[in-house]
Amino acid sequence: MSDDQITRPPRRPLTLRDVSEESGVSEMTVSRVLRNRGDVSQATRDKVLEAAKRIGYVPNKIAGALASSRVNLVAVIIPSLSNMVFPEVMTGISEVLDQTDLQPVVGVTNYRPEKEEDVLYEMLSWRPSGVILAGLEHSDASRAMLKASGIPVVEIMDTDGEPVDAVVGISHRRAGREMARAIIKQGYENIGFLGTKMPLDHRARKRFEGFTEALAKHRIEIMDREFYEGGSALKKGREMTETILERSPDLDFLYYSNDMIGAGGLLYCLEKGIEVPQQLGLAGFNGVELLDGLPCRLATMDAERREIGRAAARIVAERASGEVSETGQRIELTPRLQAGDTLRRYRS
Repeated sequence: MSDDQITRPPRRPLTLRDVSEESGVSEMTVSRVLRNRGDVSQATRDKVLEAAKRIGYVPNKIAGALASSRVNLVAVIIPSLSNMVFPEVMTGISEVLDQTDLQPVVGVTNYRPEKEEDVLYEMLSWRPSGVILAGLEHSDASRAMLKASGIPVVEIMDTDGEPVDAVVGISHRRAGREMARAIIKQGYENIGFLGTKMPLDHRARKRFEGFTEALAKHRIEIMDREFYEGGSALKKGREMTETILERSPDLDFLYYSNDMIGAGGLLYCLEKGIEVPQQLGLAGFNGVELLDGLPCRLATMDAERREIGRAAARIVAERASGEVSETGQRIELTPRLQAGDTLRRYRS
């Protein structure tokens, strides 16, 4: 076993007896509550449902002879389909699972923890062969379900935290620090940040934390910032860039939390005759293929999305087939800075 693997004790699937013991209600009554059958008082129903949620029990929807089996499905739970990042992750997952009997089934949470609970509950009730889900931050109920599932669980995109089981991704704090160092190296000092409102976008928050931490070591603070809600879009990038530059005309660099709004900002600068990068430097994050079609190439950081999808799918496939018995695999990939045409004020 490698240093990046932590073998955890095997997990036993929870049963009605576990819920019965947790709630202090008979197995027969627990069964009636979970199947929504029979005459059960509301107080007893609430007690059973709360106990089931607390320990992470999910009923098995596979009936009859299949009740103890698992289906050849892999639950893939992501926050968005409109964000260009996740289709590329799905491509990597599909490339690996296409070589197996496993099929991915996608659930979307819209970055909402309560929606993730609902999606996870429904998917686990069909007893998939594994779960791949974005991020490390989940509600207590979601973590309880994942820990009790008894199947491979791979959290993806982020390694800054403690996973339930296996994890594949990059350190977003490291990505933020490396971008800050690259910006400072080129002589920029008056830096603005443009991105999502971050309470639920944990990966953007961690990049911002790493970014500001590295700036602080050089006694530089963010001069101004602009936030938005909703999906990433070129139009929002243009609008945000116009707003922050009107408010803080002395800015000499804009760091965007993703490439879509960064591309919108670049198009705004080109339209207004702002010299990039001599007058104003720009950088985004993700390395999406959209950048290839811009008049000049936005500086960004490749987050290794397709390889993250491939690696996560390999873990699920190998463990589901019995080829690998270890749990707790940890794969941290290295984000790659792409300077493009909007960062290098001074050629080095």
